[in-house]
Amino acid sequence: MARILIVEDESHIADGLEFNLEQEGHQTLVARNGRAAVELLTDPAQEFDLVILDIMLPEMSGFEVTRRARAAGNLVAILMLTAKDETVDVVRGLEEGADDYLTKPFRLDELLARVKGLLRRRRWDGVSDENAGPREVRFADVCVHFDRFEVSTPAGTVSLTTREMGLLRALIDREGEAVTRGELLEDVWGLRPDTKTRVIDSFIVRLRRYLEKDPARPRHIVSVRGHGYRFVR
Repeated sequence: MARILIVEDESHIADGLEFNLEQEGHQTLVARNGRAAVELLTDPAQEFDLVILDIMLPEMSGFEVTRRARAAGNLVAILMLTAKDETVDVVRGLEEGADDYLTKPFRLDELLARVKGLLRRRRWDGVSDENAGPREVRFADVCVHFDRFEVSTPAGTVSLTTREMGLLRALIDREGEAVTRGELLEDVWGLRPDTKTRVIDSFIVRLRRYLEKDPARPRHIVSVRGHGYRFVR
């Protein structure tokens, strides 16, 4: 059973999500505006496994909710709901730190599948157990625990979001290869490879802070000028 925060001001949508998620065995809590959501997501006493977050909210947008939650160190998985299929909204949500998105109107079965995927943090999204690769990878003084979504370093253990781990896994799986930004956008975020966004570069900065002794002079996640990135042990 997971604890899920639903942030939605439209009552019929919030009530429907609440009912169906509870039918799946989950515990739910509903916030009707962005400010209430931020209060919950920045309260150390409140822990959630997943947030279903609408973009268009009273008092504070879903973008701002995501930004404030991440700034407070909350790495909960966030599924963002967009009112229309606008790539610019999708990209902005991902850049603020959302893990996945779904366009309204959505089918219930699709939403439940996305929820299940985001809650399945024991293996890389969409990969069956027999093909999931090693549970951990070690290099230098770093250990990446794919099954726990954690990275252990001499400075301590860091929990990664779904997409942070997805990006790291995509690079490690192609160790030594120069992987383009377009390939990473398509493989990790499911976006068109020609989507105009700096989301890859923003996430690379995060991973370097976790993994590199000197993030300004990376040794393991290196840039390939005019192309993308390469993982080196």
